[in-house]
Amino acid sequence: MMPIDSKYPELRRRRFRQIPVRMLVPNVITLLAICAGLTAIRLSTEGRMELAVAAIVFAAALDGIDGRIARLIKGQSKFGAELDSLADFVNFGVAPGLILYFWQLHDLGNGGWIAAMVFAISGGLRLARFNASIDDPSKPAFAANYFTGVPAPAGAITVLLPVYLAFLGVTMPPAMLTAFYTLLVAFLMVSRLPVFSGKTMRMRVPPEMLLPVFVSVVFFIALLVSYPWHILSAGSVLYLISLPWGWKTYRDHARAAEAAVLAEASTASTPPPSYPGVTEADQDSRPARLN
Repeated sequence: MMPIDSKYPELRRRRFRQIPVRMLVPNVITLLAICAGLTAIRLSTEGRMELAVAAIVFAAALDGIDGRIARLIKGQSKFGAELDSLADFVNFGVAPGLILYFWQLHDLGNGGWIAAMVFAISGGLRLARFNASIDDPSKPAFAANYFTGVPAPAGAITVLLPVYLAFLGVTMPPAMLTAFYTLLVAFLMVSRLPVFSGKTMRMRVPPEMLLPVFVSVVFFIALLVSYPWHILSAGSVLYLISLPWGWKTYRDHARAAEAAVLAEASTASTPPPSYPGVTEADQDSRPARLN
């Protein structure tokens, strides 16, 4: 074995630097979300669909707070971003597809499996496109407030709408209709449809509204716990209805940006003012301080 010479620090044995605890907290939350998604798959194979869907909702809640906590405590890392993408694929691509398959799509045989598989693959493609376009310099400034296609967590919650309605006592739809709805949500995930995200909105709460906001949040959580399938059903329907509004607002912003660019270009191409009786040669012969 070659001895380590103190004169050459590059030959010294490398040591792993210590990682702050604040860098670990968001990753632990993401791992808990993965555990919830895997548990949802197991529960669906056992036929305990209500608990399986609840695990998906819990994973979506964890996914909504891990990134915000990371930014709050300055614990962002490339490792955490990659782990979050893996968690989203499992929790919001694979798990919902398998839940739908074990719930009803298996009645269609290979057709039902294809629908579940297409949804899972669409979730993976949606996440890959999102990661690839994060630092896209060609995107306009207003586009930062929009997703391209339905995000994976929203797609997972929305695609389970037939399951929510069945839990409410609504007659189970035909398996073919469920498969078509699954493929529709999968298409919305991989489409180029602009979906309003609100990520760049900075909402500030006035001091006098702080307590009412707290009460409203607690009230909503209590409603979700007490009437989960009613809230999830209504939320899924309202989300689908709001998709055209996101597309319209994006198109309005795009038209306004295009008009601003055209106006700037026309202003730049306006010729300099001309003076009666003064030729271009006379203007060029003026002293430098007058040019």
